[in-house]
Amino acid sequence: MNVQWNLEQLRLFVEVAEKRSFSAVARDQRKAQSAISSAIALLEADLGVSLFERSSGRQPRLTDAGEALLEEAREVLRQCERLNGRALALMRGQEASLRLAQDEAMPYQPVIDSLAALAEQFPTLEVQLASAAQGDVARKLVERRADLGLLFYHDQIPEALERRVLGSVEMVTVCGRSHPLAHHGYVTCREMARHRQLLMATQSSVYPGSEQASPQVWRADSFYVLAEWLRCGLGWAWLPRHVVQYPAYVGDMVELSSEWTPPALVVELVWRRDEPLGPAARWLAERFAVQLQAIG
Repeated sequence: MNVQWNLEQLRLFVEVAEKRSFSAVARDQRKAQSAISSAIALLEADLGVSLFERSSGRQPRLTDAGEALLEEAREVLRQCERLNGRALALMRGQEASLRLAQDEAMPYQPVIDSLAALAEQFPTLEVQLASAAQGDVARKLVERRADLGLLFYHDQIPEALERRVLGSVEMVTVCGRSHPLAHHGYVTCREMARHRQLLMATQSSVYPGSEQASPQVWRADSFYVLAEWLRCGLGWAWLPRHVVQYPAYVGDMVELSSEWTPPALVVELVWRRDEPLGPAARWLAERFAVQLQAIG
């Protein structure tokens, strides 16, 4: 097969499909609308299929063939970014510095142990660590204020980022010692629903522990804020076990056996697709995975 289409045509195809407008893409690209239409028409001719239904006065709509090829086009573009990024990493060699952003509820000891080992392995590397509330880690990466992110999996993540699963941390059902449920050895979902639930404020993302099980809820964007509320007897919550075992909270919370507990929180390493991991970052990623497995 003699491939005539090019990456610029694929980019325009994806942009028109996402914006559903030739004119909007033309404005963004600072090109004439006719240039965008011609590029798409050439792509259609090279592929041998119509990608859009064009009706006068209506937004372009993907044909069945366009729908089928859209994700393929996106993947080709993603793979090109990976290729460019890998070449850039080979050219640069070892990083001079590494900016790490982590969810503030990330297990403390695996991070510290991994960074201590990193200091021995790469003694001249400069490290900057930022802890952020839910949602802010990905934002730092997108805005190029971090090189590497550690966060808990959620269902929505910016398209510009790559993700890799490193491990998981257990979730448990807990309340404060002064809470009425603290005297129950086992609690049903119906009993839990009678009391205020303390929930993570997940914005548009969903991950284990964000499910509402009670009609009355309070929300916060930090597991540690939820832990402080628990200590005051304000409700019950699902928390990562390592948060419950944090030295400041030992003795203040009661772990409950219940009908249902969320699955483990999945820990992911995240980075920009066009800013590949250097040797130190890749080494640290492997170390994180080992340390997370060690805490089970």
